[in-house]
Amino acid sequence: MKEGKDMNSNALKKSDAQEEKQKYSYDDLLKFTDEKRYEIINGELFVMESPSVFHQEISGEIFNQIKNYLKGKKCKVFSAPLDVKISGEKDNKKEHNVVQPDIFVVCDEDKIKEKNILGAPDLIIEILSPSTVGKDQVQKLNLYQKYGVREYWIVSQDAMGVMIFILNDEGKYTIPKAYYLDEKIKVNIFKDLYISLDEFIKERNYVVKKYE
Repeated sequence: MKEGKDMNSNALKKSDAQEEKQKYSYDDLLKFTDEKRYEIINGELFVMESPSVFHQEISGEIFNQIKNYLKGKKCKVFSAPLDVKISGEKDNKKEHNVVQPDIFVVCDEDKIKEKNILGAPDLIIEILSPSTVGKDQVQKLNLYQKYGVREYWIVSQDAMGVMIFILNDEGKYTIPKAYYLDEKIKVNIFKDLYISLDEFIKERNYVVKKYE
């Protein structure tokens, strides 16, 4: 019996060591040589799948509207694939949270580096894919709140809507505001920016089903 306990103990130690090795860092990510796109959340590695046509079209439309608004302004808008070292950790071996948001806005030019963004963006917009629902609605929501992303959008094709989380003075996201995609959608970090997707939806014959 004693020998059995020792064997179990050794197995547990081995398992713990394996789990420790699987906590990925940005340094690990930079060593990958394949063509896949990855994100790391709390040391866990996620492979990013190819997006749908809807995903690409609506992402491009929202990006263009924000880009046009920001012409001549300090803030900059970016789109995936671009790495965001969201904690602001300069040491790549210590950075265990690296994301590639679909669209994001950075207003602090010091965060904009040559090959990545160092620190939390002011606005992040994620368009849901079947494989990212849980990650975007739970893990990324918690991650973005933790590191102070001021505004977070989750865009859903199934619901044809968007949920908007706004960071309050206590550093917590408020109850989300909900919009259908054919409504004018307020970008809250700016005073006078609204995203209008009504024409985009009509041109592509998308249907917005509204529920009372």
